[in-house]
Amino acid sequence: MNLLFITWNVDPVMFYLGDRGIRWYGFLLAMGFLMGYLILSRQMKKEGFQQLVIDKLAIYVIIGVVVGLRLGHCLFYNPGYYLSNPLEILKIWEGGLASHGGAAGILLAVWLYSRKSKITYLSLLDKTVLIVPLAGGMVRLGNLMNSEIIGIKTSVPWAFKFLKNKEDLLPAISTSGGKCEFTDLNCLAEFWTPRHPTQLYEAIFYFLMFIAFYFIYQKFIKKWKPGVFLGWFIIVLFVFRYFIEFTKVDPVEFEGWTEAIRMGQLLSIPFIFLGLFLIGRGYGWFNKKVKNE
Repeated sequence: MNLLFITWNVDPVMFYLGDRGIRWYGFLLAMGFLMGYLILSRQMKKEGFQQLVIDKLAIYVIIGVVVGLRLGHCLFYNPGYYLSNPLEILKIWEGGLASHGGAAGILLAVWLYSRKSKITYLSLLDKTVLIVPLAGGMVRLGNLMNSEIIGIKTSVPWAFKFLKNKEDLLPAISTSGGKCEFTDLNCLAEFWTPRHPTQLYEAIFYFLMFIAFYFIYQKFIKKWKPGVFLGWFIIVLFVFRYFIEFTKVDPVEFEGWTEAIRMGQLLSIPFIFLGLFLIGRGYGWFNKKVKNE
């Protein structure tokens, strides 16, 4: 037994209001949006935008990202279940969000608002994505509290034993050799499968990314053409998303490739190319003419 393994059996419900449970996931999601709004509002005020403009943009973005996050998860990762149980799509507080869907939702929401406000689309996106990693980090902490989006098996000393992951229950009972009752999680914890805490990996990365890109924004946004900041942001985010998928459990795989590719990786590739295009556009790579010698 490795004493450094972390046994994780946190109740996803913070507290109850009558019969209604207030979940950590919903609380952290709301806090992510609130902090993001406050930071975006402060930054845009510094740039001379009126509060009404900021509030309208925030409404568009919140609706776009929530709808995109949820529909992305339902349609990309488990379409059969949600099409058979459409009301389950509305239970966003229980978890199940896809960052790729959220990214698409932001792109669409800001485009719709830019058409209405007559503010440059790429300029608005540069400002909006600044707060995305902060909200993303809070969502991943919510995933951790729900014991979802768990990682593959590992023996690293910081591995988590997710006792609420029932797929590990039977292996733990078998490994215990009859020493533990199947209801005695305290006993079974010794034999539980240790896994990568991928939610924690992502949360830490997103918080660090927010700090880094906040300072990059302050230093370079006036020097760069609209869209360049967004391009770098997209590349860093989705290159990370591509590689973090290797630590996650239960990937969706597709036939016909030389090697299996996971859904999260497949969805990241178009965004990486979009980021490269935005950087190239900003630096004028596509406008250079070949000189005749």
